[in-house]
Amino acid sequence: MSNLRLQHLEVRYGDLVGVADVSLEVKQGTVVALLGSNGAGKTTTLNAIAGLVRKSGGAIEWEGAEIGGQPAYAVVRRGVALSPEGWRLFVGQSVEQNLRLGATALDDKRRTNEVLEKVFAMFPRLKERRRQRAGTLSGGERQMLAMGRALMSEPKLLLLDEPSLGLAPAIVETLYETLARLHRDGMTMLIAEQSIALALEIADYGYVLQTGRTVLDGPAQSLADNSEVQRVYMGISATPAFAH
Repeated sequence: MSNLRLQHLEVRYGDLVGVADVSLEVKQGTVVALLGSNGAGKTTTLNAIAGLVRKSGGAIEWEGAEIGGQPAYAVVRRGVALSPEGWRLFVGQSVEQNLRLGATALDDKRRTNEVLEKVFAMFPRLKERRRQRAGTLSGGERQMLAMGRALMSEPKLLLLDEPSLGLAPAIVETLYETLARLHRDGMTMLIAEQSIALALEIADYGYVLQTGRTVLDGPAQSLADNSEVQRVYMGISATPAFAH
């Protein structure tokens, strides 16, 4: 059974269409890439799953139950955590304080320190910066902190929105090595990316979005070799009626 299933998801912001018709599945233990150019609807899709925006139509099923319309805090407690684009950190708080805020969804709060040490082992740079204010971090460090904060809830499903956006190649390589390690450890992930090569290298399966709709899907390797994927990316841009 799929852990996550979206069926004909639609999200509207008044007259603006964020997502028109997105269907996808994420099976337990797999990494799924959500591909598409800027404006394709990737961020809106992840935000709808995470409970940050309300769906206008369709279904969002997690572990067999409909979660569409539930608030973000309830979705996190069900085991779904989002590492958002733009990082959305508490910039006036320290690195450690930001991470501890991510642990509020843990069932057993006594395990917070144990989980914190796991995140520090995964991202040694964050341990070095634990007392530093989040607002003073570099872009790569902020992305590590966003991922670390999401992992503090020990999610069953990790949603990642554009983890490579705006980062130097060396930092991106380090982040994706961490994601590959999480994959080997059995973490289920849905990764929204503009970088086709990066996402499909780590993913088992992929979906391509265009102007808020699922237009292609298949095993990661077959999408990597598919010229149609390149055409969707390079040939057609989103229309003004659609939001990112």
